[in-house]
Amino acid sequence: MSSLLNMLAGQLDANTIKQISSQLGADDQTTQQAINAALPMLMGALGRNAADPAGAQALDSALQHGHDGSILNNLAGAVTRSEVQQDGQAILKHVLGAKQGAVQSGIAQSTGLDAGSTGQLLTMLAPVVLGMLGQQKQQQGLDASGLANLLQGERQQSDQMLSGMARLLDMDGDGDITDDVINLGSKLLGGLFGGKS
Repeated sequence: MSSLLNMLAGQLDANTIKQISSQLGADDQTTQQAINAALPMLMGALGRNAADPAGAQALDSALQHGHDGSILNNLAGAVTRSEVQQDGQAILKHVLGAKQGAVQSGIAQSTGLDAGSTGQLLTMLAPVVLGMLGQQKQQQGLDASGLANLLQGERQQSDQMLSGMARLLDMDGDGDITDDVINLGSKLLGGLFGGKS
């Protein structure tokens, strides 16, 4: 089965990238680079949270209430809606917690997108990631344990491609994340989205 990151990459077509870029006031290339860095971080953070049974159960419950994958039916329109971004803010608070600012700053430094726009981008992408997970939950009949296993497999695939991601997400806050994020971004350029115009 294709990895969730590849499936997400397939959903974010040129039209969706343009919509996001317009919202952020950034050019398409910069936006795409920031997406390249943000998606594995969000997926890795979800995987870390789901490694705990209580976290997996909370994710399973969240997917049953409002994250059924329908957001993927009109992604270009959905990512610009205010209610989707409000939902994204709540997701980020839960998934990244105190690390949100550090992740946001690191992506900004490595891609050239300003920190405010990076935060807005993350709020757009978080519901998309949960929508993809919700779709997989329905299609594969996954329970909390199944979701945890799916995300752990995804983390392993991501870690093979993105050294430093796990360290970035698990850091205790006293290190410099910039090098990790630059590493992450450079490995992804020419990766998931490298073949797209």
